[in-house]
Amino acid sequence: MRTYRIWDPFVRLFHWSLVIGFTANAFFIDDDSAQHEWVGYAVVALIALRLVWGLIGPRYARFASFWPRPQGIRDQLSDLATGRRRVHLGHTPLGGVMILNLLGTILLLGLTGWLMTTTAFWGVEWVEEAHEALVLWAEFSIVLHIAAVLWESLRTGVNLPRAMVTGRKDMPDNARIAP
Repeated sequence: MRTYRIWDPFVRLFHWSLVIGFTANAFFIDDDSAQHEWVGYAVVALIALRLVWGLIGPRYARFASFWPRPQGIRDQLSDLATGRRRVHLGHTPLGGVMILNLLGTILLLGLTGWLMTTTAFWGVEWVEEAHEALVLWAEFSIVLHIAAVLWESLRTGVNLPRAMVTGRKDMPDNARIAP
């Protein structure tokens, strides 16, 4: 096994804090409570910090390191279709798509949630429906994300959940690392 330090402490703390905040608001905190609002603001603040870190953080935290490019996506889809086992040190191209999807979805959740507290949009049906649809989309995306992480872990032999806890990816000695 070869070990690579990939995820810095901020990325890991952001990831697990986002998991806790979203899960709390989606499943445990009353939607009409002030606590729901404050957790929502905290989640948006986390994403704002992550956006900054995506510009100034270390190599694998930067958006430039995982911005999904069409060729990278085609290569990863080809790997999946043919059974080729290439591993990525940072996020995969499809993982990059999911990150952008989740960041955008949760920011839109924050926006629609905030709009529901304003005088102009309080009680406006389309805002509440958009907020609820975004929650469903986020939940679907998160389930897909978890399934993909587990699938890639099994397929490549790299324990991705552990890497997001420890910051280190343990790569099999025979692993082909994608460019």
